[in-house]
Amino acid sequence: MTLNDQNANMPDPMLAPEPATHHGAASRLRNYFLTGLILVGPIYITINLTWWFVNWVDDAMRPFIPLGLRTETYLPFRVPGYGVIIALFGLTLLGFLTANLVGRTLVEFSENLLNRMPIVRPIYKTMKQIFETLFSKTGASFGKVALAEFPAGMWSVVFIASPPSGEMAARLPGHDEFVSCFLPCTPNPTTGFFFYAPRSKVIELDITVEQAMTLIMSAGMAQPNGEAQKKLTALVENGRASRAAPAVPPTAAVR
Repeated sequence: MTLNDQNANMPDPMLAPEPATHHGAASRLRNYFLTGLILVGPIYITINLTWWFVNWVDDAMRPFIPLGLRTETYLPFRVPGYGVIIALFGLTLLGFLTANLVGRTLVEFSENLLNRMPIVRPIYKTMKQIFETLFSKTGASFGKVALAEFPAGMWSVVFIASPPSGEMAARLPGHDEFVSCFLPCTPNPTTGFFFYAPRSKVIELDITVEQAMTLIMSAGMAQPNGEAQKKLTALVENGRASRAAPAVPPTAAVR
């Protein structure tokens, strides 16, 4: 073997693979950065949202607080959260006064006055019904999460509310029991679609409303726990199988 043949069999140092130490260090630094971002990001956003809410309530309550009772009158700075405390105390006191006969009389008088205003009346009734639904102990709210085939051929996560009553239930076609469904949009669940669906066409899920909200707001990236995800997948598959299964003719005879 000649010297040229030996040189030809030797690997070219320029083509030799680079050591993986640099890639391993970069990967570890990337993982460290993402871990820190996941740790700090939610805390930072939560603190900022809380701070914004406190300042918003303080600014809204400042015109109702006398100048002699404001903290900036006696201190060189404004104490955050002072308006929140005043708002909580005022709402609690208002609820206490409304519970007696005089308070109920004033509330009824105010409602009768608002009901006579053409433009204010529908706004007040809508807002009152929404607040009673959200914060009243007896009000109806989203209690169950389900899957509904909306649009056709696709499964969407919906929230089930109280069933329709009165004129609405009498006008719905068929003899099935209907439920009220709210289909929220992603990633903003405050908007969406509202429709009535037969209860037999809705598949209830064994997950909480909070888990469903997290699933919707994250656009499916934050899935529910493993057991709930398995049940969800199994329910969808069973729903597809039941719709795809051919119907047995009633006149079929067994030989």
